[in-house]
Amino acid sequence: MRAVLDACVLYPPVLRDLLLGMAEAGLYEPKWSERILEEWARATVKLGPAAEAQARGVAVLMREVFPRAMVAAAPGVEARLVLPDPNDTHVLAVAVACGADAIVTFNAADFPRHVLAGEGVQRRDPDGFLWELWSGDPDKAGAVIARVHARAEEMAGGPVSLKALLKRASLPRLAKAVTQDGRAG
Repeated sequence: MRAVLDACVLYPPVLRDLLLGMAEAGLYEPKWSERILEEWARATVKLGPAAEAQARGVAVLMREVFPRAMVAAAPGVEARLVLPDPNDTHVLAVAVACGADAIVTFNAADFPRHVLAGEGVQRRDPDGFLWELWSGDPDKAGAVIARVHARAEEMAGGPVSLKALLKRASLPRLAKAVTQDGRAG
């Protein structure tokens, strides 16, 4: 499965680490554009200049780890697309250009399912998307979740509830499934 990651799902660090970790584990193929990465880096400015610098550093690593993830949106494709927010047409254009199956986003209002379906693309919320990846291969996905959880505990300097960590990342469905299963964390 190919999935374009919208800037809004790259912003929360735990969510970004889970999405990238699942891709590294071979559970899906991530896609993005320079514009998506730039939009994400600019959004971190409100957290301070250090946050933007950190985001740009992470973006460099993303380019290195996933050299095939970068997609240039075809201008002709973008010009014919119509979405409620014109600023989001580049995300759909990237999905069309690379033959993505889905766009992973929190932004349901600006990516109407019927418009995306006309282009052969689904809109997926991060929780449902990650839950599906976990359901398809709980061992691989569980290992990714365990690594992200361990990193969160390391950064916190002590125990962090896995369920709370995932819920704070807006992943309640995944939190419930994973904590009931017990393979991660």
